[in-house]
Amino acid sequence: MSSLRTKNVLRIAAVILVSGGLLGTSPAHAAQSTSERVAALSALAESIDPGVAGTAWSVDPKSNQIIVEVDSTVTGAAFGKVQAAVAKADGRARVERISGQLTPFISAGAAIYGGQYRCSLGFNVRKGTTYYFLTAGHCGNIANEWFADANHNTKLGNTTGSSFPNNDYAIVTYTNTSISIGGGFSSAANAYIGEAVKRTGSTTGTKSGTVTGLNVTVHYSGGGTVRGMIRTNVCAEPGDSGGPLYDGSIALGLTSGGSGNCRTGGTTYYQPVVEALSKYGVSVF
Repeated sequence: MSSLRTKNVLRIAAVILVSGGLLGTSPAHAAQSTSERVAALSALAESIDPGVAGTAWSVDPKSNQIIVEVDSTVTGAAFGKVQAAVAKADGRARVERISGQLTPFISAGAAIYGGQYRCSLGFNVRKGTTYYFLTAGHCGNIANEWFADANHNTKLGNTTGSSFPNNDYAIVTYTNTSISIGGGFSSAANAYIGEAVKRTGSTTGTKSGTVTGLNVTVHYSGGGTVRGMIRTNVCAEPGDSGGPLYDGSIALGLTSGGSGNCRTGGTTYYQPVVEALSKYGVSVF
């Protein structure tokens, strides 16, 4: 862990100590208490979540509440189900309306192409002398071959693993030996709330923001539920799917989906990259 990341973690721990009334306890005890709050809230959220499409369920250990984000498609009886579920939390959950619809970010366009769609390359990874790249699972599900251009002239590789819904990651094995494959990442880690991050995608380029939630369950409006996601206030748009979320040279996540856009702002969700790396036995470089 870099010295900057260590200082950021320590600063967050200090805030928890003061705001939570935990002065006099050790940092290890404070971290354990936060972890226990997250675990308890996550268990409660899972037990009351009715699975309504267009909602995202996350936990905020600072306020000790479950945050239920509800998009514009959730109305009438569906919204009634959400309200009834929140009521079961006895004040430990709150509803927040978000603009637009919760959807995976995918569109026809540029960057990495599979079939008639485009997504974004996440992280180049390797295992021994074999090179791959990671992208979103909802992208990996739709194409067996990936290209660097819309006309499918320059092939990059083949999808050799994909997981969506529940997770949202895929791996593509490079087959084009004439391509120069770059790295740029020293390690991978789990994100933390309040972490300053950047995201890069083929539609909107590089945008920055903050991690605002962890272990988020998202029920996308068009179908498909993903769990264990990272939530941020970084904007993204269709075509940015699969792109990397990072903190300096530390890899954090793969863009999954969200709501809003980069003109008016939005909320985005990311598959933690450490899970994908572990699944496929690969590493960033």
